[in-house]
Amino acid sequence: MINKVVINIDGASRGNPGPSAIGVTVKDENDRLIASISEKIGITTNNQAEYRALIAGLKKAVSLGAKQVVVNSDSELVVRQIEGIYRVKKEELKPLYEEAIRLCNSLANVKIISVPREQNREADKLANQALDGK
Repeated sequence: MINKVVINIDGASRGNPGPSAIGVTVKDENDRLIASISEKIGITTNNQAEYRALIAGLKKAVSLGAKQVVVNSDSELVVRQIEGIYRVKKEELKPLYEEAIRLCNSLANVKIISVPREQNREADKLANQALDGK
């Protein structure tokens, strides 16, 4: 079991909707990489890809038995919707939002933070590598 993980997430879509991928890094409290995810997810919108990255990161935190989870995302929409500041209006996002909330509720302590793109380069790189087939 791991006490605390810091997860950086990014979703990418070329075409919006278009070919999409997710990038996720999971690090321990000492900034050591525990896991990374870089995978194509089919044709989606950018916001759907961002949610899919969040879900993948949260699932990894659950599987690791993490007690405290900090999620960093450069998607203001996803962060504000998870925080309850923005409503989820798009029908295609509602099931993804509901799954993300269910996963958050299954963890003891989750904090989601909006970060600038520059602070999310590793996750962005993983998402683009998947799109590029690397």
